[in-house]
This record gives sequence, structure tokens and C-alpha cells, in this order.
Amino acid sequence: MYQPRFTITNKILKNIGIIEACKEVIDHAPLLPYYEKKFRDEALIRTVHYGTHIEGNELNLSQAERVLAGEDVVGRDRDIWEVINYRKVTDYISGIQNSNYEITEEVIKKIHKITVHRILPEKESGEYRKKQVVLKNSKTGQVSFKPPLAIAVPYQIKDLLSFINSDSNKDIHPVLKSGVVHYELVRIHPFLDGNGRVARALSTLILFLEGYDIRKFFSLEEYFDKDAGSYYKALQSVQKQKGDLTFWLEYFTQGLSFELSKIKERVERISIDAKLKEKLGGKPILLSDRQLKIIEYIQQTGYLQNKAFKTLFPFVSEDTILNELKPLLKEGIIKKKGITKSAKYVMG
Repeated sequence: MYQPRFTITNKILKNIGIIEACKEVIDHAPLLPYYEKKFRDEALIRTVHYGTHIEGNELNLSQAERVLAGEDVVGRDRDIWEVINYRKVTDYISGIQNSNYEITEEVIKKIHKITVHRILPEKESGEYRKKQVVLKNSKTGQVSFKPPLAIAVPYQIKDLLSFINSDSNKDIHPVLKSGVVHYELVRIHPFLDGNGRVARALSTLILFLEGYDIRKFFSLEEYFDKDAGSYYKALQSVQKQKGDLTFWLEYFTQGLSFELSKIKERVERISIDAKLKEKLGGKPILLSDRQLKIIEYIQQTGYLQNKAFKTLFPFVSEDTILNELKPLLKEGIIKKKGITKSAKYVMG
């Protein structure tokens, strides 16, 4: 069975400490469903865009967002399909909820098949490569990495799967395990194309299954793509260090600590006040679409009066809207100033 070699350095320990602290705050922050959805949607767009851009996709963030919204975008067919496919990959791994789920060869091949739909021929989709490949520096033409022989791919994938699913590796921190899997799949390079995307998706799936989905608010892909040179340098460091993953894992854990720190700051800025958090037990607040719209209106204008009901909800009766307000008043999310019809509803 494959056993990674690395040292738990002070840098790794510091990064893991930051990750754990941020995870605690993000997981328990009482957020309005509006922000919950907003954070997830933003993370999805960043994951899909930067996860394909680092591979040479020419669409910008705005164009990728429009593709995901089903709009027509002028661009290469390959670029458009890469974005569509990687969105489907994120949906696939997000849909796997069972913590006892076993990652198999079929899962890896399924991720690849979705990744390269309409990009590779059907016979190469979800199938290991049958020939030797080399990775070259696009500027110098020099060989930068020579993956294992094609004949070795199935055996090395089986070794990697044994590492992933072995009970003896339960004590490895999920973030380190995710980083190891990310590197090892890139090293094996089991497919003719799409290996980077499959590696990043598989390592994210490891985090999700090990309880580190962190509300699916994060995107490591943006960290990798923002300085692609550092990403590839960190990956190549393992070969230069004769298989030692320490430098790569320092880089990988730093990426997640940076990303989660940014999210933690945003979450803290918009979280409901501490009193309400205590009242709700730190759980997300479940509100109806109308209640969300009411809160957004009050946040934008400062208050809501009865006379604005028809503007907000043209085809809804006043009694229905007043019923929507009651739970918000009861929980202290909003409060009422005045007792007549000219009374104002403001944030609590």
C-alpha cells in the first residue's frame, strides 16, 4: 500500500491551526439563507472558473458565470464545455453525502468522464491512458515531468485507493490526506487529459467526506490559479525531494488557511449579532423567500412600512405579509417602531 513521506513542520501545524479555527467559526455562524446561498454560489463559480483557467481555459470569470447561467457566450467550444463539465463535476462530488462512502476506481473514472465530456473521444473518456506521456514546459519545450508507464497506472491507482480507504490512515488529518491525494493523482497522471481537474475534484471530495466541506463556501482552485507558478513549483518539489511531500503540504495547507481566513472575516461581518446567535443555538436561520425579501428591503432602505407591502409583493394580501413578519419579530430579527399603520419595521 502506498505510504506518503512527509514531516509535520511548524508551518503545517500553524496552517492546520488556522484552518480548524476558521472551520469552527464558519460552520457555526448563524447566516441568513440568502448569504448561505450567496457564499455557495460564489464558491462554485470560483471553483469552476479558476479550476479550468489554470489549465489554459480562455474564458474570464464573467464569461464563465454566464455559461453557468445558461447564457450564450462567444468562445472556443472546448472552453465552454470545460466550464459546463467542471460544474457537473462539482455537483457530482457535492451530491455524495455518506461519510462511509468508499472511493473506488469507478468514482475516479466517473469524475474523469464528466470532466472530458465532448472534449476527449468517448473511448478515452473515463479510461486510463494506454500510452506513455511527458509533460513539457510550454515556453522552453523541456520535459518537466515524466509520469509512470501506462502499464503501471491501474496498479498505482489501486495503491492510492488502498491509502484513501484504509482504516490505518484514519489518524491522518483530512487536509493532509486531501493534499496527498491531490499530488499523487497528478503524479500518476492516469488519463490523457483532465488530470489536474480530476486531482483537484478528488481531493475536494476527500475533504467533503471527512467532515471538511465547511458549508461548501471555499474554493482552493482560486488560490492555485492566482499564482500558477507557485502551484506547479510546489507539485514539482516532491520529485526534487525524492518523494518527500513536506513542501507541497506546506503550500497546500497554506492555501486552505488563506481561503478560509477570508471567508471567516466575511462571515463574521454579516453574521447575526451574538444575542440572536445564542438564542438560535448557532444554527442557520430558516426563512421563507418572502421573509428574505423583507429583510433585504429593510437592510437596503433602513425600514419597512405597510404602504410598501404592495411594492414588495404586488399580488399578496396584507394579512399574509403580516403573518410573514410575525416570526421575524418573535425571533428578534426585526422590531416594530410604532403601533399604527405608519409604524416602521427595522432590523432588530
